[in-house]
Amino acid sequence: TLITPSQPPQDLCLSPNTHFVRSDSSRPPQLHPKQTRRNHRTVHLFIMTETRFDVGMTCEGCANAVKRILGKVDGVTDIQANVEAKTVVVTHGDSVSKQEMLEKLQKWSQASGKSVALAS
Repeated sequence: TLITPSQPPQDLCLSPNTHFVRSDSSRPPQLHPKQTRRNHRTVHLFIMTETRFDVGMTCEGCANAVKRILGKVDGVTDIQANVEAKTVVVTHGDSVSKQEMLEKLQKWSQASGKSVALAS
């Protein structure tokens, strides 16, 4: 279940690109949830962040390479690549740093000759 930013737990400070995912199952090992008690059961809230990159992709091959590279990072849960707009949006847990993802994309950039930058 996705909890929209208009419904965050009261004790958390949010940025506009933060999402909450509620899970009644056991948590994946790469995410660190805030736990709350409701009706005598534990509910895990996973803090999810979106990070945007400007990537000089020219075809679906580039997009698939970017998805494959970022998909190997523990804590990344979703990758949306738009070749026409030359953007990549990564949804990830708070254990993943923007710098770590950027470094992986820059390594690909050097090999492919494509541009990569953290979107502002």
